[in-house]
Amino acid sequence: MSEPLPLDGVVRKLWPTEAAAYRDHLLRLDRESRNTRFSGAVSDEFIDKHAHSIRDFGVIVFGFFVDGTLRGAGELRPVGPLFSHEAEAAFSIEKDWQSHGVGTALLERILLSSRNRGIRLLRMDCLAGNRRMQQLARKFEADFTFDFGSIVGEVKAARYTPMSIALEAMEDAHGIASSMLEAQMRLFKVA
Repeated sequence: MSEPLPLDGVVRKLWPTEAAAYRDHLLRLDRESRNTRFSGAVSDEFIDKHAHSIRDFGVIVFGFFVDGTLRGAGELRPVGPLFSHEAEAAFSIEKDWQSHGVGTALLERILLSSRNRGIRLLRMDCLAGNRRMQQLARKFEADFTFDFGSIVGEVKAARYTPMSIALEAMEDAHGIASSMLEAQMRLFKVA
């Protein structure tokens, strides 16, 4: 199901120390994208606090990077008690990179991580008018329900296998290598 990413972008997990890059990405979202991501208007202070919550136990954020700059993100957040089998997925993609397969690539990674963590139910909440999110959920056969003015798409994750665990480990290794290369490139640009 993988589509080529635009502009040679790279998808990888964010490190907890990259909360500032995540915050900067969320702050760059245009008003409509910010509203659809958070289901309404939120302050810059709220975004700062939210971005730093990537350090919380169980939270995984995948980022879409172009030339070392975070341009899109997909979050996997556990829902309910510790070690629950339910999680929520949320996405934020800057306007210029929307409708280019970034959301699909991020959701593929989230589904793999969900599967490997025993998540059985992945919720994707969105406003009723958020057609992009609904189309993305449909690609992965989500069941939709209406919930107080929002649409909830639920995707049931498959059980993990040795192959799914190996695939995530390989993607993580690629992400680490990409991250190190980005850091080296930034050093060379400064010099």
